[in-house]
Amino acid sequence: MLFGKRAGIKNRNRERYDRIRRLMWIKCESCGHLVYYKDYKSNHYICPRCGRAFIMTPKQRFDLLFDNNEWSRIALPTVSDDPLNFVDRKSYIDRLEEARAETGYHDAVTSADGIIGGIPTTICILNGDFLLGSMGRAAGDGIVASMEHAIESKRPFIMVTCSGGARMQENILSLMQMARTTVAVNKLHANGIPYIVLLTDPTFGGVTASFAMLGDINIAEQGARIGFAGRRVIEQNIREKLPSNFQTADYLYEHGMVDMVVPRAELKEKLEKILAVLTKQPRAPRAINVTTPSTDNKKVRGMGETDAYDKVLLARNENRPHFLDYINGIVDDWTYLAGDRLFGEDPAMCGGIGYWRGIPSVIIGQEKGRTIETRQLHRFGMPNPEGYRKAQRLMRLAEKFALPLISLFDTAGAFAGSAAEERGQSQAIASSIATGLDIKTPYVAVNVGEGGSGGAIAIGTGDRVLMLENTIYSVIAPESCASILWKDNKYKATAAAAMKLTARDMADLNIIDQIVDEPAGGAHTDWQTTMEMLANAVAEQITDLQKIPVDELPTRRAEKFLAMTRDVEIYAPPHDSENHDN
Repeated sequence: MLFGKRAGIKNRNRERYDRIRRLMWIKCESCGHLVYYKDYKSNHYICPRCGRAFIMTPKQRFDLLFDNNEWSRIALPTVSDDPLNFVDRKSYIDRLEEARAETGYHDAVTSADGIIGGIPTTICILNGDFLLGSMGRAAGDGIVASMEHAIESKRPFIMVTCSGGARMQENILSLMQMARTTVAVNKLHANGIPYIVLLTDPTFGGVTASFAMLGDINIAEQGARIGFAGRRVIEQNIREKLPSNFQTADYLYEHGMVDMVVPRAELKEKLEKILAVLTKQPRAPRAINVTTPSTDNKKVRGMGETDAYDKVLLARNENRPHFLDYINGIVDDWTYLAGDRLFGEDPAMCGGIGYWRGIPSVIIGQEKGRTIETRQLHRFGMPNPEGYRKAQRLMRLAEKFALPLISLFDTAGAFAGSAAEERGQSQAIASSIATGLDIKTPYVAVNVGEGGSGGAIAIGTGDRVLMLENTIYSVIAPESCASILWKDNKYKATAAAAMKLTARDMADLNIIDQIVDEPAGGAHTDWQTTMEMLANAVAEQITDLQKIPVDELPTRRAEKFLAMTRDVEIYAPPHDSENHDN
């Protein structure tokens, strides 16, 4: 046992060692693993054992996202600290002073200007280390001032959330920040400023129920917990055990609330791609280079010699390129955007942003899938209501940023099911048609396979409507038509011929504006040539439409569809074809 001076020295040395150790090692709150601080920092403040992403300070987050770790803080307004003279176990003033001493920040909001991928950008951060990132008057004023700064400087605005919700010590003054920050978000939208929300762990309460869920694009950091009421509160209220993934980032993705879930290490790259498209940065198109899948591609007769039902079979050929094939082959810097913000993510309706032959665009379309697993995942290209509502959201995104909208439709029809009816399938289709007719931005729609009924026209009301040579467009499948009218499915070819459903028929009826050639034998025989011809045709149409003032486009679009079918004479096919049943 040591006494006196020697004991004092040893105790001081131990305290010094403990301080150094705390600086050198971090204990993971999730798994208890001790992480060497340098490793912890180099791993973006993520536990290497369990993957838990820890709260980052504003400085750490700015350094992560801005180019070259260079940024400058924005001066934010100050407010009185304790307007309600609130006291619980200690005074609100004391809590604020302790938080300021522990974090080095005046309140929960910190903002800065910097460059992301060469694009001047403003980032505003809710600091989870400052009173759990709770939102009071100071935070609300900081968010509003930061958004107004972005509007004035015409910078894209990124909101990083980490918050337990409203600040109880300010009661109604805190609650009103939900409305005040929403007003500021509406101003961002009205001024065409890109608004991207990055939801980090945790984000809850009034923050989630206001500005945090109103982004043009909502990104959830991998591992984040996001919700309104806390898990424990909900379980107590409903007296049920919630699923283990409840209120996780993946859970919100599945339920259509966020566009994507991104690991922390990939956030900067993802933001660079998104900002480049939304701010329409120039980009030279790459050469299309795709390989046709190795299949038994049976050659068929040429266009003039092929009967209507042959076209049906060609349109349905399982080896034709589908939506995601066209995206991978043609589109540069593609970013998939998910969710309808109401119910769910529908893989049958895909969409996102990227460069179509160098043109920054919003692209939507049905995906059928190719394997058994992907066909089931994408529901054979038959969307639910949430798919069409996602399409509407992306149509409005295109309009806000004056980006051309490209739709590639290929569907047997909207999904027919009881759940789809309960969630408003008809209304979703109707609203998609109405939105497509209304948007003030160039809109090119392309039939790349089957144009099945309302499921197709929902994303088919473009300024220009194109069809690949061997595609079909009809109100019902010829097999179903034969069964109903001929009372026998064997008359499907007769029905197909009578329905006039080919691309040539659509051109003769003035339903479409252009037929895009396919390689001899069909698109499934030569993906490279098909994509080159389609990519160029769409790009030419967009270039032509961009010469028209955007305010005129909805009127012209409406007049086009109003005139359609008005003066149709008795149909006379331009070529003879021998119909035969299959």
